Amino acid sequence: MADLALAPRLARAKFRAWHRGTREADYMIGGFFDRYSGRWSESDLAWFEALLEEDDVDVMAWALRVQEPPAALAGPLMEAMRKLDYVDIA
Repeated sequence: MADLALAPRLARAKFRAWHRGTREADYMIGGFFDRYSGRWSESDLAWFEALLEEDDVDVMAWALRVQEPPAALAGPLMEAMRKLDYVDIA
């Protein structure tokens, strides 16, 4: 369970993750948030907030391994995003 002190930031991040502008980005970024955010530390949330500042086209290219992410976003969370096991399209 995420730290209760992070609750307002998590709520904002969830909204931003699910309201990207395209259905594809919503499923990818919002689905990632839903699957993993419950275990995030403050630094994990800060990483995700930085990811939310990036263009959807870039985020999707990094997740699909079409492009390498910038060093600041590379690491375990990006590798989890690249698994794409969190995208649940019904």
